[in-house]
Amino acid sequence: MSQAVIPDHIQEGLKVLFVGYNPSLMSSKTGHHYANPNNRFWRVLYAAGITPRLFRTDENEEMLQLGYGFTNIVARPTRTAAEITREEYEEGRIILRQKLIQYRPKTACFVGKGVYEQFSGNKSCPWGLQVSSVVEGVNDFVAPSTSGLVRMTIDELTAVFAQIPVDGS
Repeated sequence: MSQAVIPDHIQEGLKVLFVGYNPSLMSSKTGHHYANPNNRFWRVLYAAGITPRLFRTDENEEMLQLGYGFTNIVARPTRTAAEITREEYEEGRIILRQKLIQYRPKTACFVGKGVYEQFSGNKSCPWGLQVSSVVEGVNDFVAPSTSGLVRMTIDELTAVFAQIPVDGS
């Protein structure tokens, strides 16, 4: 059975474009990013002060109005990121670079160190704002994955996400 690809929620002038590995099966089923109930993404955004309230997964348009968008490096939904092939990452890297050039978000927040490693080729990146960016004029920010499979606590995740430059600096 083929899983549905969920659409990007992206536009020009975003404060932050959140970049995930790929959609979960639950996201594919619902059509919304970070829809798995075990994913802590929405709670972390709120706890980090990025959103003024706790948003639901189906409030993509409201998030766009706040200046936050969503995409993935790979469009194919899978149960885990381990199922993504090298070829899919290679293709995704090219497509994501084109999106960053076209839409020019102030910050690309890579939700998962592996997402950034696959995109940039940098295998030793720290959490947070990177010294240099892959696409000139777009800040690269590396945050942990918020998947329930990640063993970081909400407080640890929140501490990193709270450093995302949402004011455009």
